[in-house]
Amino acid sequence: MAKGKFERTKPHVNVGTIGHVDHGKTTLTAAIATVLSAKFGGEAKKYDEIDAAPEEKARGITINTAHVEYETAARHYAHVDCPGHADYVKNMITGAAQMDGAILVCSAADGPMPQTRE
Repeated sequence: MAKGKFERTKPHVNVGTIGHVDHGKTTLTAAIATVLSAKFGGEAKKYDEIDAAPEEKARGITINTAHVEYETAARHYAHVDCPGHADYVKNMITGAAQMDGAILVCSAADGPMPQTRE
């Protein structure tokens, strides 16, 4: 059976969340996807669906970049949730290379930290 051809009808933007470990990047990604899917349709992604690898769940951190898609009335977004742990900065840089723009997440309680600056 042949697959239908995908046609993009809206401008496409690649965005991502970057920042220090445990400052809320994945939580923000899940919140954006949930709110926009409720308003414009699409698939909501829960926090535990974004960090889906067994090691990520066991350690409670993002290790690999994760991809989430959502849209608004005007645009389609591909969102890259990047790791913030110092050991995985290489993975973050790989994800950031694909971005048109980024959301820098910084904890109000902790303030800027080493990976925020990096």
